[in-house]
Formats: sequence, C-alpha cells, structure tokens
Amino acid sequence: MNLNEFKYFKSQPLNVRTILVTNILFAMVLPVVEIFAGAYIMRNTGVATNVIYYQLMMYIGVALSAVVNGFLLRFFKSNHLYSFGIIVSSLSLMAMMFVSVDSLLVICLTGFFLGLATGFFWTNRYLLTLYSTNDDNRNYFFGFESFFFSFWNIVIPLVIGAFLTFIDGRHLFGAELDVNAGYKILTATSLVISIAAVFALSKGKFEKAEAKNVFHIRFHRIWQKMLALASLKGMVQGFLVTAPAILVLKFIGQEGALGTIQGIGCAFTAILVYILGRISRPQDRMKIFGFGLVVFFIGTLANGIMFSAAGVYVFVLCKVLFQPLHDLAYYPTMMKAIDAVSILEKRDGYTYILSQEIGLFVGRAIGMVLFILLAQSISEDFALRFAVLIVGTLQLLSLPLAKSIIKDVDVRYASDIENAKNNK
Repeated sequence: MNLNEFKYFKSQPLNVRTILVTNILFAMVLPVVEIFAGAYIMRNTGVATNVIYYQLMMYIGVALSAVVNGFLLRFFKSNHLYSFGIIVSSLSLMAMMFVSVDSLLVICLTGFFLGLATGFFWTNRYLLTLYSTNDDNRNYFFGFESFFFSFWNIVIPLVIGAFLTFIDGRHLFGAELDVNAGYKILTATSLVISIAAVFALSKGKFEKAEAKNVFHIRFHRIWQKMLALASLKGMVQGFLVTAPAILVLKFIGQEGALGTIQGIGCAFTAILVYILGRISRPQDRMKIFGFGLVVFFIGTLANGIMFSAAGVYVFVLCKVLFQPLHDLAYYPTMMKAIDAVSILEKRDGYTYILSQEIGLFVGRAIGMVLFILLAQSISEDFALRFAVLIVGTLQLLSLPLAKSIIKDVDVRYASDIENAKNNK
C-alpha cells in the first residue's frame, strides 16, 4: 500500500479504521477456522461426510448465536460482544484440537460450539459495519477488507502447510511431534492473534446499538428478496469451506498443496478486489457480482467434468477469485437494503442482520443436506462431483435477484423510502 492509499485509509472515520484493523488481524485466524479445521477432521477420520456434518452443526451454532446475540444487545455494546466472539472462537478451535475427533458425536459438538462462538463475531461485525459505513464508502470498506482476507489466504495456508510438513517427525524435549501436534501449536498462536484483534477494537468509539425488538417474521418485499439472496449465498458457503479441503486431500494428498493452490489465486485476487473497491461506484456492483458468479460456475463445471487433480486446481482457483468478488458486491447490497427497509418498517438494524443469518442458515442447510443425501444414497464421489455443480448452477439466479433488489430501493420504492425518512 503506497503513501496515497495510506492517506486515503487515514481519511476514513475512526470506527471504520478500527473495524478494518481488527478484521485484518482476525483474518489471520480465519484460514485456520475455515480451511484447516475441515482438513484436520478429514485427516483424522478419512470420511468426507464427517466434514459436512461438522460444518452443518457449525452453521446451526452460528444461527443460534445470532438469536442469543439479539437478546444480549439489550445489555451489552456490540463491540464488546464482537470481542467476546473473537476470543471464544479461538478458544473453541483450540479445544477441538485437544479432543479426539474419532466419533461423529464429538465432531458435531465441536462444530456446534465453534459456530456458536464465531456467530458472535460475524453478526456483530455486520452490525458495527452497518452503522459505521454508508453506501458511498462500503465498496472501499469491503474491497480493503477483502484485500487483506485474500492476502492472508495466501500467506497463512502457505505458512501452515510448510509448518505442518516441517514439524511432522521432529522431536521436542524427547517427544516425537506429528501433524496433530502442529495443529495444537497453530491454534495457540491463533489465540494470541485474537487477543491483539480485541485490543485493536478497543480503540474505537462505538455507540450502543438499538435492539429493543429484533424478532420478526414478516418483512417488506425488498427484504424478502434479500432473504432469498442470502439463502443462495448460504447454499454455496458450506461448499467454499469444505469442498476444497476434501477434494485436495482426496486427489492431491497434502495440506501444503492446499496452501499452494490458494496462494496462486489469492495473489491476483487480493490486488483486484482492492482496486475494484477503491475505484468502483455503487452502480458497478452488479457487474462485479455477475463476473464472480460466472467464474464460480466455470470452476464447479470443471470439477464436475474432470473430477481429477487438474479439475481441483481449476475449481479452487475459481473459488478463490469468486469469494471476495461476491462479498464485495453482496455485503454493500445487503446493507443498502437494510438502510431502506429499516426506514420503511421503522425497525432496528439488527432485526435484518438476525433474519439474514437465518436466511444464510437455510441455504447452508440445504447445501449440506444435498451433499449428505447424494453421498449416502449414491456415493461420496458423486456428491463431490455433482452437488457442487448443482449449487454453482443455482448461484446464477443470484444476479437477477440482486438487480431486482437494487431496482426496488433506487426506483420502485424510492419515494416511499424518502417519505418515511422525512416522517421519521
């Protein structure tokens, strides 16, 4: 980042800068949570569906924590709950590495508690970002954030892969170390980084968010469409986390290879998303969204047709490019919709963050159940080959749906939103 870009970053409001620095630090931990936890289970059980069960239980935990967080916001500030989520996520991950994952019950319980912890991180991250940014600087915010998420997705998997390879078979104080011992060391390091992220967050000046009545089931047409879009996003999220680890270990064999593949794609993507976030305007989001969806579909198609090591390379590279592009367009669109419907319906912002988490969970559950049904009724190979392709194809529906949401906010209901704002 050159001097001009640093000055531009410094020109952002204090809370924006604080959240970004916090997320930069915790982004170092996320690859351990999102990639290597699944690889750890796959390595120790050798059963792909165990990773899916783990991920499904983790998402149940995330959804439940969003509900609990809604109650806790009545008593605690969002940044304090955010800090709690960061620390407990690392502690839960550490606990997972120190228990045996040889039974499905243990796998499901560890996934559930890790999801319960990370849910506090994600929901309060959304809430703080919603109230700290506006539609004009959200492209920059998510572009900057995605740049470092992508950067750490290059560095951390490479470092972890090299470290696990290096430590296997080494001796320390007379004891022989293995890969599982390496995982334990990594999770302890993650806790230290999480503490640094919490310290960074403490520098912000956040107001207590309103959360008087956040539980609703009936919403405006705009938000109904947004919930459908969230379900489509959720459907693909589980596969973005689990499928690469399973496929790499199946066809290539080493976690280090996973880090190498991630690094190749992330180097290009990190620069691309930062530039797009810096120069793009709100009206450019759908172009970015559509490009990302097509790239992901190509990756799932390549995996479905080839179903080999070469297909895995193409799929993972497309996945690495798709994810930050998708987020760069999705989250500002989501927050634009919240800005609109919270005025129209006179409700707190967390109402919509909570319901969005439910929408994400519905999609995640559909995706996970699809994989499990195909794996158990036909075979794991069939599920790995075609469940991902089915989800990739369904994702193409996201583009017309997102365009409709933007049109609703900017055109169809623009006068209603303006009148409600004036009468507020």
